[in-house]
Amino acid sequence: MRNSIEFEVFGNYALFTDPLTKLGGEKMSYPVPTFQALKGISESIYWKPTILFIVDAVRVMNPIRMESKGVRPIDYGGGNTLAYYSYLKDVRYQCRAHFVFNPNRPDLEYDRDENKHHNILKRALRAGGRRDIFLGARECQGYVEPCEFGAGEGFYDNYGELHLGTMVHGINYPDETGRQQMETRLWNPVMKDGIIEFITPEQCKLVRPVAQMEPKRFAAGENEAVEELEARLEAEGSR
Repeated sequence: MRNSIEFEVFGNYALFTDPLTKLGGEKMSYPVPTFQALKGISESIYWKPTILFIVDAVRVMNPIRMESKGVRPIDYGGGNTLAYYSYLKDVRYQCRAHFVFNPNRPDLEYDRDENKHHNILKRALRAGGRRDIFLGARECQGYVEPCEFGAGEGFYDNYGELHLGTMVHGINYPDETGRQQMETRLWNPVMKDGIIEFITPEQCKLVRPVAQMEPKRFAAGENEAVEELEARLEAEGSR
């Protein structure tokens, strides 16, 4: 697919929080990563406001296992409280994603050079990402490396279908939708032989408003053009 990348992301723990479990101060992870979590990982590899990442599919490589830990999060009233978080343990996923240009940012048309963006994206992936990789939560450090999607043996190969119920698909932000509103998308994923094929954000029928929000504006000079970024990376790499 055009402007696509395929990568493997792995770590000791992951916490893709099911929001229904947060009401009492506890947290429990979904059994698989959400579209939004993988989109965030892709953006940690390389991101600019000019582009939007679309996650196409994820392949679950390791068995789904949970581990609960006692933690002491900061309480709203000050001090700490005691809670139990249920994490996914020893996770490894293959991911396939691609980027498109953000149609709601006409102010960044000067930065729409897909060849340069794609080259920088692949270079950033080989380097392990331009920012730290987190698997759903800051305490869950992750790592990325290039891969061939579908290569290797996965635990759920030939497993059949696994219906995962209603899950959060992702979040709509004003600068990505053109609406002055933050929204949550829901869907009903099915894992087939370890692979989840994601629908696009526009295909989600269950969308719930969260809050009014204005898109971020960029002043002149705040966004480095991709040509300048590529030239700077080339210069740094030649030292």
